[in-house]
Amino acid sequence: MGKMTVYHGSYTEIRKPRIIAGRNTKDFGTGFYCTIIKEQAERWAKRYQTPVVNIYDVRMNTRLKILEFREMTEEWLDFIIQCRYGRPHDYDIVIGAMANDQIYNYISDYMDGILTREQFWSMAKFKYPTHQINFCTEQALKCLEFRKSEEGKA
Repeated sequence: MGKMTVYHGSYTEIRKPRIIAGRNTKDFGTGFYCTIIKEQAERWAKRYQTPVVNIYDVRMNTRLKILEFREMTEEWLDFIIQCRYGRPHDYDIVIGAMANDQIYNYISDYMDGILTREQFWSMAKFKYPTHQINFCTEQALKCLEFRKSEEGKA
């Protein structure tokens, strides 16, 4: 992988990204989440009164342990479920589709036994493409180089 641009939606400029363990479990575990889709980062930022999109250049380190899901698969679903249960993994970077709010509800229903796996997959269709990259370790964060931030409209 060569150089690429990623975006992070926030309420403030973040020149030096950090990994902050939150109360909520996320798709790919604890880390610093970005996307290659600027509009998606803008949607993330609009949750805040002062939305800010941070823009980074990424130079992947080939020594890092990277897991990439090129599409929503059984492995993708199982990995998200493990992360949502709070189980740690040993990847530096995880890349793949994001379980948006609707998909999150379907995953919760599947985890609670309300939906079967087949029912989950029949309902799990995105209205628009999603993408996320989770920089899970300090070594992974070193791949990010802050370029600039842009304030948006709330």
